[in-house]
Amino acid sequence: MKYNNIVEFKVSGKYALFTDPLTKIGGEKCSYQIPTYEALKGILSSVYWKPTIIWVIDKVRIMRPIKTQSRSAKPVVYYGGNELAIYTYLTDVEYQVQAHFEWNEHRKDMIDDRNEHKHFFVAKRMIERGGRRDIFLGARECQGYVEPCKFGEDKSFYDDYGQLSFDLMFHGFDYPDESGTEELYSRFWRPAMMNGIIEFIKPEDCTIRKHVRKMIPHPPESLGLREEGILVGYNERS
Repeated sequence: MKYNNIVEFKVSGKYALFTDPLTKIGGEKCSYQIPTYEALKGILSSVYWKPTIIWVIDKVRIMRPIKTQSRSAKPVVYYGGNELAIYTYLTDVEYQVQAHFEWNEHRKDMIDDRNEHKHFFVAKRMIERGGRRDIFLGARECQGYVEPCKFGEDKSFYDDYGQLSFDLMFHGFDYPDESGTEELYSRFWRPAMMNGIIEFIKPEDCTIRKHVRKMIPHPPESLGLREEGILVGYNERS
């Protein structure tokens, strides 16, 4: 399916930490070799987001060779103080990302804000400006930088690499305000990279899910729309 609201951008940084949840058990962290769907969605949401839309990541292109570096860390522990730990980061990363947005069908109160052209052009302007909020590559200590690009331009280290398959990886979360349920689930999948490009399956196509916990949605409201007389809150419309 083709979409008319596709955005493309490049994100880069000195370090990235797309944490493999299996490595958290011992208090240390090790990054996946590639960015997760959820991490890229979070980056794009930092660039531009409204409760009216849901960002869908279509594909990512790995531009630079995958390299890791271990660094010592002092994470804060629950009972106070710090522990010594080793975090394994990706280094010198650069990705090209292609994505589009869809309407959040569970936000009936935002129907009057479903203006595709408005959201598309504002998102493009925010990409040109580097985003509305700070960009992080998986972790707060990994600062990222966003700029516009044409997906597929420039040379990638993996252009003629062929196929590289990965084992089971975290895909993303099913949040209640997007899924319409009162449960939080985590999704998993098995990605494959072809000549540096990973095409993500859509969240609803993930067959491997794990229930995390019960979660009551508390969706944000737009005060700007309320002031314009457009927004009608959940408690006001019944």
